[in-house]
Amino acid sequence: MQQLLKGKNILVMGVANKWSIAWGIAQKLHEAGACLAFTYQGQKSEENIRKLIHGTMPEAPLIPCDVQNDQDIEATFQQVGEKFGMLHGIIHSIAHAKKEELEGCYFDTSREGYLMAQEISAYSLVAVTKYAKPLMTGGGSIVTLTYLGGERVIKNYNVMGVAKAALEASVKYLAVDLGKENIRVNAISAGPIKTLAAKGIKNFSTMLNEFEEKSPMGRLILTEEVGNTALFLCSSLSSGITGENIHVDCGYHILGY
Repeated sequence: MQQLLKGKNILVMGVANKWSIAWGIAQKLHEAGACLAFTYQGQKSEENIRKLIHGTMPEAPLIPCDVQNDQDIEATFQQVGEKFGMLHGIIHSIAHAKKEELEGCYFDTSREGYLMAQEISAYSLVAVTKYAKPLMTGGGSIVTLTYLGGERVIKNYNVMGVAKAALEASVKYLAVDLGKENIRVNAISAGPIKTLAAKGIKNFSTMLNEFEEKSPMGRLILTEEVGNTALFLCSSLSSGITGENIHVDCGYHILGY
């Protein structure tokens, strides 16, 4: 497994801190021999990532990227091209919604809040793919992160659930667009994990307790398990898989409640 991604250049987008799913994935990719680069937005984000990679992958480039700005995304991939030449993979772990939109009734969603959630959480994958494609001349793998709230109603997930549904549909359309160029696009639907972003969901602790109680495996999912799945999707072991939404949630999604 240590050489599974040797010689592969992968961009990781969405690391916030040591609890981030994106960071758990990055660690697994690094262990498998991948050369990583990270995007950040703002000084605090940059500082957090520098602390994380210090000592393990200090050579990894850090590149600024605001996914709400097309020129910024284009500049990001220009820098990626200058650093790596060829790109083999992308981890897209970017999502955001206003905290006040993640409670109450969905019909109270503001127009501004709806558009923000869609732009950052769903459209960003489309824009990132557009500018990454010219660098993926040898094929590759694009992996995004979603959640069960994109498939069924999860209390208090509201506008983010709708954004995740759009993200999952985008995965399918992008998979068709890029398939003949041997660029695969897949999603991982991870069970609830204690991340900084998840804490913005009202009654998230209650959600965790219910998940642990009801899931077929009787436990919470581990970030490491999501990382292992991302490693699989970025490697040649998944060469025939595209347009999929792979659930890593201890089987919770198969239940009828």
